[in-house]
Amino acid sequence: MDSRIPVADRTGHRIVPETTRRTDRFPGTRYGNRPTMKDVAARAGVGLKTVSRVVNGEPGVTPETERRVQEAIEALGFRRNDSARVLRKGRTASIGLVLEDLADPFYGPLSRAVEEVARAHGALLINGSSAEDADREQELVLALCARRVDGLVVIPAGDDHRYLEPEIKAGVATVFVDRPAGHIDADVVVSDNFGGARDGVRHLITHGHRRIGFIGDMPRIHTAAERLRGYRTAMEDAGIPVADAWMSLGVTDPGRVRRAAREMLSGPEPVTAIFTGNNRVTVTVIRVLAEHARPVALVGFDDIELADLLQPGVTVVAQDAAALGRTAAERLFRQLDGTLIAPERIELPTRLITRGSGELPPAD
Repeated sequence: MDSRIPVADRTGHRIVPETTRRTDRFPGTRYGNRPTMKDVAARAGVGLKTVSRVVNGEPGVTPETERRVQEAIEALGFRRNDSARVLRKGRTASIGLVLEDLADPFYGPLSRAVEEVARAHGALLINGSSAEDADREQELVLALCARRVDGLVVIPAGDDHRYLEPEIKAGVATVFVDRPAGHIDADVVVSDNFGGARDGVRHLITHGHRRIGFIGDMPRIHTAAERLRGYRTAMEDAGIPVADAWMSLGVTDPGRVRRAAREMLSGPEPVTAIFTGNNRVTVTVIRVLAEHARPVALVGFDDIELADLLQPGVTVVAQDAAALGRTAAERLFRQLDGTLIAPERIELPTRLITRGSGELPPAD
C-alpha cells in the first residue's frame, strides 16, 4: 500500500501522511518559512523594488507588471510584514483595550464600538481582561506598551496609574473609560453614575417606597461609590433616614448578593424595594425575588438581556455602553492626530427605562 495515500483511523478521522502535507506553495519546507518579497519577485520575474511598489500601493508600475506581481502574491500566499514599516513610521496601527471582564455583557457593545472606530482609522484592536485586579491591569497595560501599541483605552481596576506616566510621555495616547485614572491627569469618559442612581431611587420613592435597599459592588470601585452616593442623596432629599441594614456593598458573587437580598427582605420591617448597583447584581436579585412571597419593587443600574420579557419587566437605569466606547476611541485617535492638548472628563447621560418592576407599589 502506498504510504502517501490518506487513510482513516477507527474514529473516521482522515490521516494524512507527513510527506503529503507539504504543498506546492512551499516546496521542501514546513512550518515557519513564510514567502518573502524576494520569492514574489522571483516568481513574477521582476525586481524587488517593483514588488515593494505593488505591495505598498505606490505608483510607477505598469498594469501588466502589477497583474503578474499580484498573481505571484496570491499563488505564494504572501503577506506583507509590517515590522519594517513600524520602524520607519514609529506607529504600529494598533491600540489596546483593557477591560474588567470580556465575559460581562456590558463590555460587549463597548468593545465593539472601540473596534469599529479603530477599524475606521486602519488600526487593529488588541484587548484583554484585568479581572478587576490592579496588578493584572498593570501587567497587561505594560505588556501592550512593550508591543508598541499606539494608544490605550483602559477601564481601570486599580486606583494608582502613575506607572503609565513614562509611557504617556513617550507618546502612548491613553483614555480611561467608565472610571477615572488614579493620581495622573488623563482623558476619561464616564456615565453619570451619581445622577442615574439618584433618579432610579427617586423613581421608587415617587411610587410610595420608603424602605429601599441598595446592593452594590465593592465600595473602592468608582462607579459603585458614585451609585451609592446617588442612592443616599435621593433618600436624604426625600427626608428618609437610611438604616445600615438597607445597604450592602461587596463582591458581585451570587452567593454574597443572595444573602444580602434575603436579609433585607426578612425581619419585622423588610425593604419594599431594592435598587441594584449593576447588571450582575440585578440578575441575582431577580432570582431571589422570584422565590419571595410578596411583590418587591426593583430598579437596576445597567440594562440586562430579556429585561422586557420578564413579568414584570425590569425597570433599569441604562448606560449607553457603545457611546462610552465610541467616545473614548474617538478621543484616543484625536490624541494620536495631535488635535487634543489638555485632558478632559466627558460625562455621558443615563436613561431611566420603566418596564413595571420599578412601578410596583409597597406591599404593606
